[in-house]
Amino acid sequence: MQHVRTRSGLLNGDGGIRETGTVRPFLHVLADTSDKLSGVCSILEEKFTVAGERLDADSRLSQTPAIIVIRAELRDLDNIAAIKKRAGKLAKARKRIFLLEHTSHVCISQAYALGATLVLPSTVGRTRLLAALTDPADESSAASGDAPQPDNAVEAAATAVASMFTAVTLGQPLDVNGTKEAGRQIADRIGQHGLTEWLMTVRRHHEGTYQHCLLVTGITIDFGLSLGVGRADLERLYSAAMFHDIGKARIPLPILDKPGRLDAAERTLIETHPAAGYEFLKDHDGISPEILDAVRHHHEYLDGSGYPDALCGDSIGDIVRILTISDIFAALIEHRHYKPTMPRAEAYNVLCGMTGKLEKALVHSFKQVALTR
Repeated sequence: MQHVRTRSGLLNGDGGIRETGTVRPFLHVLADTSDKLSGVCSILEEKFTVAGERLDADSRLSQTPAIIVIRAELRDLDNIAAIKKRAGKLAKARKRIFLLEHTSHVCISQAYALGATLVLPSTVGRTRLLAALTDPADESSAASGDAPQPDNAVEAAATAVASMFTAVTLGQPLDVNGTKEAGRQIADRIGQHGLTEWLMTVRRHHEGTYQHCLLVTGITIDFGLSLGVGRADLERLYSAAMFHDIGKARIPLPILDKPGRLDAAERTLIETHPAAGYEFLKDHDGISPEILDAVRHHHEYLDGSGYPDALCGDSIGDIVRILTISDIFAALIEHRHYKPTMPRAEAYNVLCGMTGKLEKALVHSFKQVALTR
């Protein structure tokens, strides 16, 4: 086996470092300036064997890294071109973490389009960055020789969500068919591997609003499968779920992904997203009235206490009722770095306590999705 000397120990052909009987993962850092490169490397060298390169230099790395970390300004076309040149090596790494200077919808979309498995702000703290890199589930997979492969369903779905947000932000036409196709891939994935595997994968690789959209879609699909809906109804459900929060692209990210409680003004702004999503989608071909209804009304409650139209009772359709339950459950079990993840049983109890707001029979049927599927 070929070995290469490094300052941290002996690099083996499996992308790790042998050092006093342990294996240190081999990590590659790319950045668009020397200052950024040295800053990221200095944080990571205590836990990893690190090789660093500037994006504007020719790639000289012969080993395949387990993880690639990129810190670059994605509004710079030269940086985007340099990253695309390394697409082959990027695809072989099981984690591809992008640290962004500007966490706008457009830059996040660009990162996912370039192959990111996780996007974080460049100001992320040392503890949070190391935690993202040392996921115990990934370590156990690597130790068993079963390293995760690029996840096409998750990446396709994340790219579709990011592209939707970019279309709204830039006022461009939406790829309706591409978004629906991403939903179909999620449905296939959950049909084969189940909901729990989807939730775990999404929470490990995605943050904030993007994570939420992927969780809602997966939960809605599994709810539909548990209810025994047909193919056409399942397509309606996953399409509604994929599009349901598109209006959030009108909300500034610092408010949308704010850690902690929103103030009254921020809450009022957040509550504009269903109507904003409806307005954006209503002139697109391929968006049925049922989908538009779900986008506008997924925050309505049976007792009339929801928004934006204070609908109640029979005015709320079946797709909306299913989507609302899935949306609330997803919000409760999301993984956020600033708070513990709520256990699924506890989240289901919250749904059971929303008497009069949610359809009781559907909440009862949702129990197997929440707890056992």
